[in-house]
Amino acid sequence: MQPIVIGHRGASGHRPEHTRSAFNLAFALGADAVEPDLVATRDGVLVIRHENEISGTTDVATRAEFAARRAEKIVDGKAITGWFTEDFTWEELRTLRARERLPALRQSNTTFDDQHPILRLRDLFDLVDAAAEQTNRTLGIVAEIKHATYFGGLDLPLPELFAAEVSAAGWNTDRLTVESFEPSVLAQVRAQGVRGKRVFLIEDEGYPVDQVAEYGAGALSYADHLTADGLASLAAGRSAGGSRSSMGSSTATSDIGVDGISVPKSLILETDAAGDVTGASALVDEAHAAGLEIYCWTLRPENKFLAKTFRSGTRKGDFGHWQSEFRVILGSGIDGVFADHPDLAVHVRDAF
Repeated sequence: MQPIVIGHRGASGHRPEHTRSAFNLAFALGADAVEPDLVATRDGVLVIRHENEISGTTDVATRAEFAARRAEKIVDGKAITGWFTEDFTWEELRTLRARERLPALRQSNTTFDDQHPILRLRDLFDLVDAAAEQTNRTLGIVAEIKHATYFGGLDLPLPELFAAEVSAAGWNTDRLTVESFEPSVLAQVRAQGVRGKRVFLIEDEGYPVDQVAEYGAGALSYADHLTADGLASLAAGRSAGGSRSSMGSSTATSDIGVDGISVPKSLILETDAAGDVTGASALVDEAHAAGLEIYCWTLRPENKFLAKTFRSGTRKGDFGHWQSEFRVILGSGIDGVFADHPDLAVHVRDAF
């Protein structure tokens, strides 16, 4: 099986992320699926933005009518100042226009600023259906539900809102994958009747926010889930019906029941004491041995994002030896990769 290539927020290396242009271009460049990040408006509409704070990806800061909406909030334990989706209705947000999130690094993308409106999840369902019909390919969505514990505290239950959108769009199919850094979200989505794969996003350090909120000092770290026992428990939980968070225990378990994990590329690249990449780590084989699929984020060709072994020159925005890094990752046996430039990942994958 070849690894699938997932357009990270569309073809975000070529267009401002999460725009109609970025998603359409991702499929035109060969992506098998695209990844939207989902947050909510005040009136419960799921919109596609990297974060609920939107000043870095829209023109909201230039809009005088919304100046008073600027606020400081604590989101997942971090103080953030800006404009937040939950303070807007959909009718208000739809007037905003998208902007490049990394303007200093990807200056060419800024030429598309202020041309595209924000999309809703329901808009992406229609877009992918149209692209699949046009290309005669089976195309998918890997939807990341963001900050669900935070939104739940605002009486905006993202798993319920997500399930309702999926049902209304007729997208309760195997073409849909759900992912989250909060494992309880995956169990809640399944409890809402959403089919498709569930993928647990794992950081290279820290703890899942929802688990800390529920278990405090008893929460498992992301690293705990990557031990042999942790991986086995993640897979075993599928047959046990998912999370044990409702069972009244004061200590978290790994038995959350997922189909796969998704990790940063730093966990796939094996490095020596000097930090030079020596090949792929054993994590892919370990996940497969436990019965889990494994995905990796994010493949990017710019020096700023490459492991130091593969950088070329001193300019952060220049492309380094990206093909060498991509080959190590795609050759590891990984099930799929997220890429800002889907065409580059497809190029390396197809050369195997």
